Amino acid sequence: MSRANYTADIAIIGGGVGGCAAAIAALENGAKVILSEETAWIGGQLTAQAVPPDEHGWIERFGRTASYAKFRTAVRDYYRTHYPLRPEYRDDPKLNPGNGWVSPLCHEPKVALAVLEAMLASYEMSGQLQVIRHHQITAAETAEPDLISGVTLTDRRNGDQVLLTARMFLDATELGDLIALSGTESVTGRESRAQTGEPSAPAVAQPTNSQAFSWCFALEHLEGANHVGPPPRDYTFWRNYLAPLTPPWPGPWLGWSGLNPRTMEPMTYKFAPHQEKLGLFSGLWTFRRIIDRDLFEPGTYPSDIVMVNWPMIDYLGGDLVTGNAAQRYSYYDGAKQLSLAVFHWLQTEAPRPDGGVGWPGLRLRPDVMGTDDGLAMAPYIRESRRIRAVTTIREQDVSAAHLPAGADRAREFPDSVGIGYYRIDLHPSSGGDNYIDVPSLPFQIPLGALIPVRMKNLLPACKNIGTTHLTNGCYRLHPVEWNIGEVAGFLAAYCLRGGRDIHTVQSDPKRLRRFQSHLQERGVELSWPPERLDPVEGDPHAHVMRPR
Repeated sequence: MSRANYTADIAIIGGGVGGCAAAIAALENGAKVILSEETAWIGGQLTAQAVPPDEHGWIERFGRTASYAKFRTAVRDYYRTHYPLRPEYRDDPKLNPGNGWVSPLCHEPKVALAVLEAMLASYEMSGQLQVIRHHQITAAETAEPDLISGVTLTDRRNGDQVLLTARMFLDATELGDLIALSGTESVTGRESRAQTGEPSAPAVAQPTNSQAFSWCFALEHLEGANHVGPPPRDYTFWRNYLAPLTPPWPGPWLGWSGLNPRTMEPMTYKFAPHQEKLGLFSGLWTFRRIIDRDLFEPGTYPSDIVMVNWPMIDYLGGDLVTGNAAQRYSYYDGAKQLSLAVFHWLQTEAPRPDGGVGWPGLRLRPDVMGTDDGLAMAPYIRESRRIRAVTTIREQDVSAAHLPAGADRAREFPDSVGIGYYRIDLHPSSGGDNYIDVPSLPFQIPLGALIPVRMKNLLPACKNIGTTHLTNGCYRLHPVEWNIGEVAGFLAAYCLRGGRDIHTVQSDPKRLRRFQSHLQERGVELSWPPERLDPVEGDPHAHVMRPR
């Protein structure tokens, strides 16, 4: 086992959405950056986790940073330049390659990867940026109680190690691993009502109760073909699995019965390859479709390509956030087996609308995922360890039910460093909770939520900021994670360049205003526009999610 030493101004641990945005901001401000990533692909949710961006309905006009808008434009331009789109779609300014209804920009993971790598390419070639792939953090050192001096990364392929030293460290890992290893004050799972004052919090804290994670995969359907293989190892277990949830799930986990997350009323999902003319929320073929073959010249694609991120692949067998290495490996293995079982069930036993069972013409697309088994390169993780921050964003700060009647936006924070919008959307949890999915209002990101109560050279850069279990549900999606990462990267470079302290930038009004001004100059929106905001307009799913 070998060991190498590297140093930089800023070390960003984790190359997901927030990590990439942080790197771009820090590099643009002259910092020398090292970016580490556990997989072969940077991009996190957008790439290795294979999750098309969940976005609000205003995203084409406002409610995102300028650099995130640049990323979205580049994705569309990539399709226009490299793909044989039909002319009427190539010229569409709101091109949605998959026409999936979950997002106005459903696209392939590899396209997001190409765009992100292009955004970083010049810095990597010049040596200002070094990207270390296939490495996970395994240790952190503190020379002084409040300062991280270095971190150890271990190559997941051969065990070789890298020691990183830097002046500032950003945690952009999916589970908050740098926060944990450095001894930074943090919280996991569900807080108690006494801790947060949240009306919907439980009476007793539940630190091992986090949202389920999912192992996504892409599939296509070739009519008349038979791609059925032997059942996966745990198929019988998952075929008979009944989820231990309260309120109870209305049927087997592998089945079309489910619950409307917003009303908790029983519903039936629909699945019909290339034939769905159904209500949007119930139609799974079009739900997260990433390629709509009808947008491309005839013959380009024999089938649509559909990303499976459905309720039945939510893994409830354990809490990743607090699990040790052996437990995480076991949970990862279980989640993969669940996803493979779902795919086999779709091929062989899933009830069809015509009365038959199974679609043997379904097949996985390993080439889309960049893997051998056809599953995503990494699991889609919805909840992380969170710092104990100067400011904790609580349910009563963003929930429509706990803000003044008629309000069209959430609590305003004087130290805002960005904006976002998504419902408080929590999937079933490892502790047995069913959905929590309630309205929020368009919100701000307070800088205080990015500032640890004690550590001086550590910043969170993704969904590990000072939210609660509940408010994480609306601060965890792509545009907000990008905004958080971008601000963290910019703040780190800003403080290093001017000899400033991260805490005083937030606490000193003059320094705060100066920092906010710099953010606005680089295209970070600090407040929602003065026009009346209708959250139903901002929610692309609202018209199909109301009670029937």
